[in-house]
Formats: sequence, C-alpha cells, structure tokens
Amino acid sequence: MTSLFELAASHPLTGYGWDEGFADSFTPYAAEGLAPGRIIRVDRGRCDLVVPDGDDVRTVHADTALVTTGDPLRIMCTGDWAAVDLAQGFVRALLPRRTAFVRSTSSQRSEGQILAANVDHAVIAVSLAVELDLGRIERFLALAWESGAAPVVVLTKADLVTETAGPEVLGHLVADTEASAPGVPVLAVSATTGEGVDILSAALAGGTSVLLGQSGAGKSTLANALLGEDVQTVQAARDRDGKGRHTTTTRNLLALPGGGVLIDTPGLRGVGLWDAEGGVAQTFSEIESLAARCRFHDCGHEAEPGCAVLEALATGELRQRRLDSYRKLLRENQRIAARTDARLRAEIRRDWKKKQALGREMVARKRGR
Repeated sequence: MTSLFELAASHPLTGYGWDEGFADSFTPYAAEGLAPGRIIRVDRGRCDLVVPDGDDVRTVHADTALVTTGDPLRIMCTGDWAAVDLAQGFVRALLPRRTAFVRSTSSQRSEGQILAANVDHAVIAVSLAVELDLGRIERFLALAWESGAAPVVVLTKADLVTETAGPEVLGHLVADTEASAPGVPVLAVSATTGEGVDILSAALAGGTSVLLGQSGAGKSTLANALLGEDVQTVQAARDRDGKGRHTTTTRNLLALPGGGVLIDTPGLRGVGLWDAEGGVAQTFSEIESLAARCRFHDCGHEAEPGCAVLEALATGELRQRRLDSYRKLLRENQRIAARTDARLRAEIRRDWKKKQALGREMVARKRGR
C-alpha cells in the first residue's frame, strides 16, 4: 500500500511546498471530491491558485466568498493551501497554517495584517544605496522570528558600495548587520553583477520564501535575478532619498527554477509589531541572555544593583544602540498588546503606579525626608 509520504512526494504540487503534513490535513476534503491548491495571488474577492493537472499543474481562478471572514488574521492570503471546488469555481476551505508573517496595520483599530502564509524563509531586503538602518532591520527580524520562519538578511545593491567605497567598507556594513542579527545569515548581493545571488538561491531552494523590505530595496530586481527572468516590473529609486515606487502591488507566489517558491510583496513603509514578544527576545538574544544573569528576576535594567545588562553596557560588551532599540520594540509591542488585552492594560497601569510611587520615594529620600 502506498504511504501518505510517498503520495505527497510524487504529487504535482510538491514543487510548490506540498508535503505529507498538508496531505494529511487535506484528507477529509479529498473524500468530498475537492482539489488541493496553493494560493498564488489574492485580488478583490477572487484568487489565483495552482492545482494538479495530471502530472503537471495549472492555474485556476476561484471565488473566495465561502471563506471570507471579518477576522483580518483569518483572511486568506498568498501562500495559503486551500480545498477547491473546481467544478463550481469556489474555494471551500483553507488548510491550517504552519507559519504566518503578521504586522500591525497603520490604522487606529489595532488590527493585524497577514502578509504571507506557510513560509519557511523570510528574506529581508535592505538597500545599501542609502544609509543602513539597523533599527529597521531589527524590527523586521522580530516579526520574522515571531512568524515561525527563518530570517535571512540580504544587503542589496552591494556593487554600489564596492564601486564607490571599496570592499572593506562593504565588509564593515555586513559586520554591523551581523551584530544586529545574531544567528541570522547576512548576505551582500548585487542583482546587477550577480554577486551572492547563487548563494541566496541555494539557501532558498526547496522551501517557501517571502521577500520583504521597503520600496526601493531592490526586491523586484532581486526576485528577477532569483527567477532567472524578468517576471517582476522594476522602476528606479528616487535619487533624492533612495525611496522606490510601488512596482509590486500584490503579493505573488512564483516558482523558483532551483526548486521552491518565492512570495514577492509590495514595499512596506510601515512595519508595526504585532504580538511579537518572542520575536523581539530572539532578535536581541544576547540581551535576554544577560538579563537571565541579573540579581533580580524582574530587573528593569535601569538602575538596579546586580544588573548584568548595565554591567555589559559599562564594559562595552553591549552597545547602547542595541539596548535602546530593544527597549523601544518591547514598549511598542506592549502597547499593541494592551490595546486588545484588558488584563494586560490593568497590569501595565499597576506597574506604572508602582514606578510612580518608587520615583516619588526616591525624590523624597534625596531631599532628606
């Protein structure tokens, strides 16, 4: 009898990420005569999916009305696996997600926005044509770790640095990024010269990757280099500030020639955290390790005796910029969480009152009262 693993391995959608786990989740839908499909694009109540077609695959259009939901985190998105009624042209159900890249929206409603689903690698594209913003990289990393995907930082347009400043400066930029991304591969890449593209292609082969970054980071150019053809439209960044134009307006899933698939996304101007406490902790793993050695388990790393974080700051082991960024992202994540969690809001108010009382006590002591 053929095993579920063998069936999944020989499936036409294997190249798009289909495996034994998804095959198992799809079992009840197969009994209903539905077909599996992976969503490659979503647009205005409809979506495009790749579905089996004999030993090959084909793209179909389907209506999403039956799976439409008011929950922004449960809405279908590029990368989702679905059960499709090919005869009626409807998506009937979505398979459980393994990972999801989520950011907070820029609205005042404190909603999360899902950018990609079932992703193995989060490729964070950062342009070297403008000043390196380590804080923004750390923000992307926190979201990537929280999503469940493994992040990769790609410093694009590396040829511009080597041509104007030399390889030594490029090496310093890579080293600075590595210091802000512990445990994360950092690659300097030039889509123009091909530098680093083969290394990145090998790293992404066989899985699902999402390409993230600001407009002007060179995502579409990098996507074309990885795909080996000009699939994505490219526009030049503005000379005055290096910012790009939104050449990619939808999230598209594209098959890579070396195996695996790539989800290209529009440029992200705002990258707000969304329930990313674990991702922040992993992004700043060295600070978390230091904090575990503090004398007090609830140390705030402000002025407490026996604080290992402050000691590392004094000796130069930890940079002030890293600590400031860590504190900033923790505060932001806490504010986002508090908007939707009444209990956490109450805890924050109690903690704030304690700090106010402590502050008044310290002032009184200084005045000799």
